[in-house]
Amino acid sequence: MPDPAASQTVEKRKRLSASERRLEVVAAVLDLSRESSPEGITTQAIADRIGLTHGALFRHFPDKEAMWAAVFDWVQAQLGAVIDDAFQTGGKPLSVLEQVFLAHVGFVSRYPGVPRILFHELQRPADSAFHEQVRQMVSGYRLRLGELLGQAKLIGQLPAALDEEAAAVLFIGAVQGLVVQSALFHGEAEMIAAARRIFPLLLHGFSGVQS
Repeated sequence: MPDPAASQTVEKRKRLSASERRLEVVAAVLDLSRESSPEGITTQAIADRIGLTHGALFRHFPDKEAMWAAVFDWVQAQLGAVIDDAFQTGGKPLSVLEQVFLAHVGFVSRYPGVPRILFHELQRPADSAFHEQVRQMVSGYRLRLGELLGQAKLIGQLPAALDEEAAAVLFIGAVQGLVVQSALFHGEAEMIAAARRIFPLLLHGFSGVQS
């Protein structure tokens, strides 16, 4: 006899549009990346996570590379939007910098698989499928941070001798450090509180540069 609950699940899935199905796949990859290395994620694991057959999965994507392309496009769009909003909060540069820091940490605390995917890709050979996309994303972010730090220098919020490029690298490294800490101790829920404690220390280091 058919399982009514299973029939309802199938029926519910039938109502999903193709774009919604693709977003399900992206969500599954992000979820699986939190639990294991992105390199080890199989298409069968993705199908199992969202309750599709392996064959049904490939009705929405021609191959695994297309699935990963959708993941990187989603990350670039969503993280980019969060960061853009933070940069546009207004106020003095260091206030904006804090909002960017907290927004970035907030995003990776909600989607802890994202930094794993990005940094895994950056460690692969430069000619890998998405290496250049990720590199440009990180480089563009670092450039914007450097410009914001430069503005802080111009109005005297930071020392004129500060190397804004190095400071931007340290800023991104601080976010990544929180990611590593949360991965070790499963503390994603505490990342924002930790970020609020760490940001003043980061600024103290920037401000301590001697002319």
